[in-house]
Amino acid sequence: MAKSHTVVLILLGATALAAAGLEPQSSTHPWPPGVQAVSTGPDSAPPLSPADAMKTFYMPPGYHVELVASEPLVQDPVAMDWDASGRLWVVEMPGFVQDLATVEPNPAPIGRVVVLEDTNHDGTMDKRTVFADGLVLARAIKVTEHGVLVGEPPYVWLMRDTDGDLHVDTKEQLTDDYGRREGRVEENASSLFWAMDNRIYTSNSDVEFHFANGTFTAEPTLSRGEWGVTEDDAGHIYRNSNESALHVDLVPTQYFARNAALLRTRGSYETLNSADGEINTVWPVRPTPGTNRAYQQGIDRPDGSLVRFTSACGPMVYRGDRLPPDLYGNAFVAEPAANLVSRIVISDDGSGLQARKAYPQGEFLASTDERFRPVFISNAPDGTLYIVDMYRGIIQQRADVTEYLRDQILGRKLEHPTGLGRIYRVVYDGLSRDTTVPALSNAPVTALVQALTHPNGWWRDTAERVLVERGDRSAVAPLTTLARTANESRTRVQALWTLDGMDAIDPDVVVHALADPSRDVRATALRIAERWLGDDSHPAVRSAVLALTSDNDWAVRDQLGATLGALPAAARATAVAAFLEHHADDPVALDAALSSISGSETATLDALLATSEETPQRADAIAAVAATIVRGDDSVIAAHVLDGAASASRPAWQRSALLRGAEVALIGAPMPGTPASVGRRTAAGPAAGATPCPTCPGGRAGPGGAYAYSTPSLNRVGGVTGGPAGAARAATAGRGRAGGAGRSLQLTSEPASFVALASNGGDLAPRATRVLTRIVWPGKAGAPAPVAALTADEQRRFDAGRTVYQNICQACHQPDGRGQEKVAASLVGSTLALGPADVTARILLNGKEGSIGLMPPVGQVLNDEQIADVLTYVRREWGQTGSPVDPSTIASVRAQTAGRARPWTNDELLALAARERSAQ
Repeated sequence: MAKSHTVVLILLGATALAAAGLEPQSSTHPWPPGVQAVSTGPDSAPPLSPADAMKTFYMPPGYHVELVASEPLVQDPVAMDWDASGRLWVVEMPGFVQDLATVEPNPAPIGRVVVLEDTNHDGTMDKRTVFADGLVLARAIKVTEHGVLVGEPPYVWLMRDTDGDLHVDTKEQLTDDYGRREGRVEENASSLFWAMDNRIYTSNSDVEFHFANGTFTAEPTLSRGEWGVTEDDAGHIYRNSNESALHVDLVPTQYFARNAALLRTRGSYETLNSADGEINTVWPVRPTPGTNRAYQQGIDRPDGSLVRFTSACGPMVYRGDRLPPDLYGNAFVAEPAANLVSRIVISDDGSGLQARKAYPQGEFLASTDERFRPVFISNAPDGTLYIVDMYRGIIQQRADVTEYLRDQILGRKLEHPTGLGRIYRVVYDGLSRDTTVPALSNAPVTALVQALTHPNGWWRDTAERVLVERGDRSAVAPLTTLARTANESRTRVQALWTLDGMDAIDPDVVVHALADPSRDVRATALRIAERWLGDDSHPAVRSAVLALTSDNDWAVRDQLGATLGALPAAARATAVAAFLEHHADDPVALDAALSSISGSETATLDALLATSEETPQRADAIAAVAATIVRGDDSVIAAHVLDGAASASRPAWQRSALLRGAEVALIGAPMPGTPASVGRRTAAGPAAGATPCPTCPGGRAGPGGAYAYSTPSLNRVGGVTGGPAGAARAATAGRGRAGGAGRSLQLTSEPASFVALASNGGDLAPRATRVLTRIVWPGKAGAPAPVAALTADEQRRFDAGRTVYQNICQACHQPDGRGQEKVAASLVGSTLALGPADVTARILLNGKEGSIGLMPPVGQVLNDEQIADVLTYVRREWGQTGSPVDPSTIASVRAQTAGRARPWTNDELLALAARERSAQ
C-alpha cells in the first residue's frame, strides 16, 4: 500500500462559518414544496459551494441541515462510521467514473479511508488524516477496537494502526469472497454493519462476519440488498435496492442458508410496502431528466420529476435522541438520482411490520441542485442524523450509461469536476445536539454498562460492541441485572446480546427472558437459547422454548420456527411438526420452520401424517414439507412422497396434500401461503403509462436507450470457487415466489404406484399425470436421453460461474434464476438462456432489450473465460440441462460483434437462434 499519508488541519471558526452563510437556518421554503422551476439546459447544473448548495434544500418546517465537512476535507465520500471516541471515518471513492470518454483496463487504486476530527468541538470537522490509501473502489467500513474492517471487493481487510498515529500499519485478509473485483459498483458487495447480535452484516454479498472470542469469522449467508444495512431496536435488519425502498429480515437471513432445498425464503428481505406501493413513490423538487431511463414513458411525471425510486440506497433507522421523538424508529432512504432523502414510518399492525411515507407529496430532504447525491445516512453520537453527499454530476456506473443519459451528462456538463463531497447534520429548531465527546474505548465497565440505557442508540450500540470486544467478566453481574430488570425492553434486548457476545450468558437468564412481557425480548432469547438446544443438558431451556409454540405474537412465532432447527434431529422433527400444525398458515413462520428440517424431512413429514384429522394448517404443512423433499437431491425420500400420494390407505386430504407438494416442486404450483403479490401485504407500485411499442419514442428500446459505452474486459481477481458461501447457493426463491417450474425429478426406478395413480381415472389422476411429465427414471417411455455429466474442466467452470452469477447476475435474476417482475426475465426454461451458446453469449457481450427489462452488457466487464463460466452455470443450474459453454465460443462471438453499439432485441436473438438450429 502506498504511504502517501497526509494530514490536513483546517480551522473554521464560528465567524468564518457565519461569513460563508453556513450558520444554522430554518428553511423558509413552502411545504410541501412541489416541483420548482429550474433550468435543465446547458450550464444549468454548475457545482455550487456548500453555502449555495444548502440554499437549494427543501425540508419540513423546523428542520434544517448544518455543514459538517466539505471538500477538500472530504472528497467523493461513499460511506462513513464512527469510532468509540467520536471520530468520523469516511471511505472515499475517487475512482468511480472519473471520465465518460476513457476507462482504464482496471479500476485505479486511488481509493482512501480518511479520519475526520472536530478538534475545537464546534460541530464542524477541521482535521483530515489519511488512514489508508491505494484502495480499489473500497466502499464499506466498520471501526472496531480490534482494528478497522474495510470492504474492497473481493476482499475484506482488518487494518490496524499499531502505533496510534491513525495510519494503517498492518492489514489482515478476512476473506476474498466479498464480491468480485470486476463486478460493477452498484451490483457488487457492500456494507459492513455490526448489529446487536454481534454479526457484521453485508449487502449484495453471500458472506458476512461473526465476532466471537476476539476473532472475526466469515460465514455464509444469502445475498440481499444492494447498498447499505441498518437495524431497529429489536435487531431486525433492513436493506433495499434500486426501485424498492425498504426490505426487512423478519427472520435473520442466515437461517435460510442452511437448507439448500428451500423453494422460498419468506421473512428474509421481506418487502415493506402498502397496498398502493406508495413508499416507492418519490417527490423530487426539480425535474429529473438526468436519470438513466428518463426517456422511457412512465418514468417521469408530466412535470418532469421522477415517479419512483430508481437508486434507493443507504437505509437508516433513526435511533437518536436529539430530533423530534416522532422520528424515532423511522427509516430514512437516500435517492441520489432524484437528489433527495425520503422518510418512511414503520409500524406494527399486529400481523407484521408495515411502512408508509411520512409525507403525502413531499420528502424529508430534497434539493434543486442536480449534483446533490446522498448515498449514505448514519445515526450519530450527538443524537442527530448525518447525510453523506458524494456531490458529483455522474452517479450512474459507466457500463450502464445509456445514450440518452450520456447526452444529458455532456449537455449539462455534469462530467466534471470530481473530488468534491459534503457531509451534513440534520437538526431541528429548538433542539440542541449532544456535545458530549465520546470516550468509550477507555471507559470503565460501569460506564459502558450504564451506556446501554442511553436514549441514543449510537451510545448503546457502541457500548455493547466495546464490552463484547473487551470481554471483561466484571461486566457480567451488572449486565445480568439489566437483562432481568431494565425498564426499557430495548435495554433488556441489548444486555442479552452483550452477554451472549461475551459468551457469558446464563441459561437461567435466558429462561427468564423467554417469559418476558416484551415480544422483542422473547424473540431475542429464542435466538440465544439455541446454544443449549443441541443436547439434553438444559431441559429447562428446551421446555421454555417449546412453550412458545402457542405464542401468538408474529415476531416470536417467526423466530421460533427458525430456532427449532437447533434441536437434535429426533426432537426437531416432532417439534417442527407440532409448530406447523399451529402456524403453517403463516408463510414466514412456515418458511422459517422449513429451514430447520434439513436432515429431518422424512421424520417431520411422518409426524404430520400421523394424525388423520384434517385442518388447513396440517394440509399446508404436509404440502410444504413434501415440496421441500421433492425439491431436494434425495430420490429415495422423494419417492416416499409419491408413494404416499398414491396410497389408498391414506385419507384423501393427505394424498392431495402430498401431491400438492410434488406440484409445487416440479410444475410451479404456488407454495402454501403464497399471496397474489409480494410480502405479507400487497405491494403493487404505480402503473407506468402504456408504451406504444418497445422501439417507439418512450419505449424501452426507443431513441436513446442503447448503451453508450463498452468497457474492456477485466482480469479475474479473488475468489473464483465460492469459498465459505458454498452452502448458501440454495436456489431459494425468496420474496414470496414458489420455485418449481422447469425442474425435473430423477428417480432410480419407475414409481409404479404413482404411475398407477395417474392412470386409474380418479380425482387425483389428472394432477398426477401432470407431475409425471417432470419425473424421469431409467427406461421411461419418451424420456429424453440422460444428460451427459460435466467433465472435470466443465465442473470447474460451473463452480466458478456460480460465483460470477452470485456477484453480478443474482441481484436482478435472483438466487433461483426466476428473475423479478419488471426488472429481469426468468432464466429457468428460457429459450435464449438455453439456446445456441453463440446466441446466448451475445446477450452478455452487448446487452438485450426485452419486454420485461433491459439487460446491460455485463459481459463487457468479464473476460471470455468468465462469460463461459457463468453461462455454463446458468445452463446447468436449477434442473436445467443445457450444454456447457467453452471460452473459445465467447472469443469467436466477441470478435464477430466487436463493432456493435446497441443491445440486441428479442426478435433478433430469436431469429439467430432459429438459423443456428436449422443449420444443425
